[in-house]
Amino acid sequence: MNHEKYLNKAIALAVENVKDQGGPFGAIVVSKDGEVVGTGKNRVTSTNDPTAHAEVQAIRDACQKLGSFQLQDCVLYTSCEPCPMCLGAIYWSRVEKVYYAADQKLAAAGGFDDAFIYEEIAKKQEDRKIPFYAINLSDRNLPFETWGKLEGKTEY
Repeated sequence: MNHEKYLNKAIALAVENVKDQGGPFGAIVVSKDGEVVGTGKNRVTSTNDPTAHAEVQAIRDACQKLGSFQLQDCVLYTSCEPCPMCLGAIYWSRVEKVYYAADQKLAAAGGFDDAFIYEEIAKKQEDRKIPFYAINLSDRNLPFETWGKLEGKTEY
């Protein structure tokens, strides 16, 4: 595959998005046949959706077009190194590879620094800026028990 060609498409999406009041991020998903099966632009502010990052949008688009929640035979090209949220989405989607243009340092210099999230992940839950608390309910495992008994479920 021509990685530069696809990265340039992702960068062009990001630039186009900035001109359309969006964030400076673009991403595409490419099938093993070289077909662009998903595109995404950062639409966080225009949709009031903090999860509307370019990579997530591209993954959603590709999954809808391919009729699958897994993208094993696909490659993600993104204008910038993915943030922690997008990294999680990438692993859940099971894309084969990821290629990116700008790195975390360039993103931070442009006003998009997500280093604090990586730092927060490494902390104990009670030491995070947003604390997390587990409540020990008697039915806390009921959803998983119900799932375990379900016949004909789609594993993922």
